[in-house]
Amino acid sequence: IPIIVQLFYIYFVLPDFGIALSALQAAIIGLGIAYSAYQAENFRAGIEAIDHGQVEAAQSIGMGWWTIMKRVLLPQAVKIVLPPFGNIVVMMLKDSSQASTITVAELSLEGKLIAASTFQNTSVFTLVASLYLVMSLPLIFIVGRLEKAFGRS
Repeated sequence: IPIIVQLFYIYFVLPDFGIALSALQAAIIGLGIAYSAYQAENFRAGIEAIDHGQVEAAQSIGMGWWTIMKRVLLPQAVKIVLPPFGNIVVMMLKDSSQASTITVAELSLEGKLIAASTFQNTSVFTLVASLYLVMSLPLIFIVGRLEKAFGRS
């Protein structure tokens, strides 16, 4: 389901069922639902990428399921999961601009309002694009540092 449809549904339809949310709450829930599915698939793929023989070896020495996850699978899966995790977080940051459709005054909407009142479209939207870049770069840097810390370059 497209993110914009989820946002509309949460913000405009849920109140009919007695669940009234502010635009910001609806945006957070909508983006959270949309991107949690991507992250769940990312983590599932990372765990499944680990050789099943390691699970069998851990079971043979008496490790339980939680211990296997904590000591065998997750430490290795983190190395696999980090690059797409960072990409998904940056995608979510960029898709937050769709929250303006349900009246959340986020960066894109504010830029549109300023451009409409000043007629400075080029400079305003160049600034908006630059701000999105400035917000994305630290996330990319942090993920890169984490990748190096976990031994994957």
